[in-house]
Amino acid sequence: MDGELNSWNGETVDEILEGRLRIIQKKRGYRFSVDAILLAHFAVLREGDDLIDLGTGGGIIALILAGRVRCGRILGIDIQDDLVAIAKRNVILNGFAGQIEIRQGDVRHPEFLCEPQSFSAAVFNPPYRRLRSGRMNPDPEKAIARHEIAGTAADFLAAAVHALRPEGRAYAIYPATRIVQLLARMREFRIEPKRLRLVHSRAGGSGAFVLVEGVREGREGLKVLPPLCIHGELGGYTPEMTEIFKTLSAFPARGGY
Repeated sequence: MDGELNSWNGETVDEILEGRLRIIQKKRGYRFSVDAILLAHFAVLREGDDLIDLGTGGGIIALILAGRVRCGRILGIDIQDDLVAIAKRNVILNGFAGQIEIRQGDVRHPEFLCEPQSFSAAVFNPPYRRLRSGRMNPDPEKAIARHEIAGTAADFLAAAVHALRPEGRAYAIYPATRIVQLLARMREFRIEPKRLRLVHSRAGGSGAFVLVEGVREGREGLKVLPPLCIHGELGGYTPEMTEIFKTLSAFPARGGY
């Protein structure tokens, strides 16, 4: 295997979506979770759409969407140099070099991320824990990804507004407990909520996440979708969650070692 693409000490190469993608991740640093899968499935892209992935991490959402839809330009942005380096390797490993660009950037300074109004869609999974709310993760990579150290939901929305063309779509996942703040901030930044879905860990439990689609300068009118449950009563994934994995797996295998 090419040494640049092989897992180094402290890293793993994990196959996901029935082996369609291979994801390099740190064993003890930031690792993607099911919320990235949910957001990649929720986002609706059309052929030729230009996509910006704000806070791309290891690049998993950009990779899934590039495999599902023949997009135009795809740009992944992350503030952490180590994650940017890993995301670049993941792009090469999965055969998307030339289709996905990964770049270091700070959403708090959107003017340096891209030209204004240059994308038709944006996705983001912003840090969801307030500063000084609970124990800070001692791992700095995880802390930045989970706590509002280097950007809040408002910062990500401001970056999306800068990047999106009029009527461009923004897709986000956020804790259900903070849904009011997210929707209020979206309207503040002229991104009108158009589609919403609550995600529950199990049926009968409280909502864990909310998935929201908004349209820049869109008209009022929100469609609330049926809730999604991740796990069944006896454990394992629900049939709907299993179908989500199956849907996301339905693209040609790319790349290789």
